[in-house]
Amino acid sequence: MPLHSLPRPSRPEERLSLGKQTREGAAVLGLETVGDLLEHLPRRHADRGDVRPIAGLAIDEDGTVEVEVKSITTRPSRNRRMRPRAEARVADESGPMVAVWFNQPWVADRVTPGSRLLLRGRMKKRNQFWVTAYEPVESVGGAVHTVGVVSVYPGTKGLGSDRIRELVAVQRDRVHDVVEPLPAYIRAAERLADRPAALAALHFPRERHEEDEDEARRRLAFEELLLLELALSGRRSARQEGRPAPQLEPIGELVDPWRASLPFEPTDDQRKAFEQIDADLASAEPMQRLLMGEVGSGKTVVALSAMLRAVENGAQAALMAPTETLAEQHLATLDRLLGGLVPIALLTGSTPAARRREILGRLATGELQLVVGTHALIEPAVEFRELALCVIDEQHRFGVRQRAALDAKAPAGMALHALHLTATPIPRTLALTIYRDLDSTTLRELPAGRKPIETHVVDGERARKRAYERIREEIGKGRQCYVVCPLVSESETLQARAATAEAERLAKTEFKNHRVELIHGQMPAKRKQGAMAAFVSGEADVLVATSVIEVGIDVPNATVMLIEAAERYGLSQLHQLRGRIGRGEHESLCILFGDPKLPRLEAIASESDGFRLAEIDLDLRKSGDFLGTRQHGAAEFRVARLPEDLPLLELAKDRAADLLARDPALAEPEHALLRDAVVATFGPEHEPIPA
Repeated sequence: MPLHSLPRPSRPEERLSLGKQTREGAAVLGLETVGDLLEHLPRRHADRGDVRPIAGLAIDEDGTVEVEVKSITTRPSRNRRMRPRAEARVADESGPMVAVWFNQPWVADRVTPGSRLLLRGRMKKRNQFWVTAYEPVESVGGAVHTVGVVSVYPGTKGLGSDRIRELVAVQRDRVHDVVEPLPAYIRAAERLADRPAALAALHFPRERHEEDEDEARRRLAFEELLLLELALSGRRSARQEGRPAPQLEPIGELVDPWRASLPFEPTDDQRKAFEQIDADLASAEPMQRLLMGEVGSGKTVVALSAMLRAVENGAQAALMAPTETLAEQHLATLDRLLGGLVPIALLTGSTPAARRREILGRLATGELQLVVGTHALIEPAVEFRELALCVIDEQHRFGVRQRAALDAKAPAGMALHALHLTATPIPRTLALTIYRDLDSTTLRELPAGRKPIETHVVDGERARKRAYERIREEIGKGRQCYVVCPLVSESETLQARAATAEAERLAKTEFKNHRVELIHGQMPAKRKQGAMAAFVSGEADVLVATSVIEVGIDVPNATVMLIEAAERYGLSQLHQLRGRIGRGEHESLCILFGDPKLPRLEAIASESDGFRLAEIDLDLRKSGDFLGTRQHGAAEFRVARLPEDLPLLELAKDRAADLLARDPALAEPEHALLRDAVVATFGPEHEPIPA
């Protein structure tokens, strides 16, 4: 849930009075109270200037005019899919024109002849003025849509920016009721405006003073980053002062022989990871370690070593993955690495009832020490005899409550050790923020023998013909290919190749002499398992898929990946998809269909280092969108911009350290509202620990 929709303390809590459709849109945006509305900040400001005479507008020029309505009616639209349009004959002292409201026939019922309006829009040919916003002339001085600098808000269906602007204008005086969480001495030391003044400057910029907007943004961004730093400190303190975890000593009876039996030589990075995690597990302080690595760097081997350390100590370990496909792939990989050394089972929503009962029974007695699963692992019916370690793969796809539910499976009075895996390299900027409370281990080295992946961004039918030829050449050598599409089924609104339609087309045309399989997230579990089994075994030559194969799929014989509509994917996601090939002894080829001049496609074609790509991605995006839940599971910043605000982040970190040094529990009266803000924004588990 983004920060702008989370509750904040000490602000107007009266519920908004809204109609049904508007209320539904408000719910999507998390706007229930007046306080929520005032915290919903504009994404930009638009300068709509002063009122102009009709005769002073040129063709295709935007402007605001003040007119008198002579007559108004509705006319059918030439596009049958659109509603009738409203047309009004209007005039000012400089001349007449026709005002047109497209797809808004109800305007004819709301506007009467003789009324005077402010119209915002664009002058077109035939003396038509296409209206984008309007309001009564008596709004001059209090106009919210048509004159001067106006705020443009993120909206949704049923609650657009214009309506939000109106609602905010009604509540203008309530901005002064917003209570300030920052102590006065901090605001004075950092020369920060108070919260009401900062909110007012962003919501109501009557004249464009960029320095006011910049100061308001800096003030709110500092608060946002300070709350984050205090929350991270609280979470780390809670771990240090809370329940102990089982001490899993490095006995060596199981782990050492297993490591020695691996059919490959671990990299130096993997050996370092073994040492760091072994030290964590031997401590009574619960491990909270983030293991991030380059695609194919061997995170699973490191995770299994940790899980076997739990088994060696007579305890249990669980690996939780976000999807059944990924969980199944993990089971296959772990089973192969174990070589029958220790029993392991899979528990998902598709596990048959009889098999499920058997697994639950063996987990409860402790007979089954290793388990891989999805959200099914955190269901109330699942009980462990002595769970000591949880490995959470692609942890950003799980919510806080889901991770807490798994932690609750620990023995009474104990906490779990947790190892968080991510295949997405984390830029230093993010490591300083959302993961600062975690210890981190990085795997950069690739196993010996890995060959670079040749990557090309292409477009056009000529390039497509050659791409299919290359795939057939590889299939002729006994290799396999992925074709990745951005959609599951065809869409009328999106011009992108759909996986289902593309699989059918390719099977009948380009690869009619080869076996084509299809996999996507909406397929029944058995069909997905069948498709993957056919591809893994080599029976299928081409696997058409959505991004469900982004992580965890390991087929060394696959040497070509073709990605359709590559511009629809993020840079990190493209790197993860590309990482499905190049996992064997053969040279590999990645072909992306998209605009070769698009910056992120230029980057993926020229750069193979995932950590460098993550930094490029952050630089391209600039804003808090990079911190969105799809990328890293962190709440999206409403105001702060990284990496631009790195100096502000460092300032917030220093100020948080000073605060907690003088008042560890934020118990002093001047810090009470600040403490409330941390808890309200991030939850009670981040509250500073009482001294």
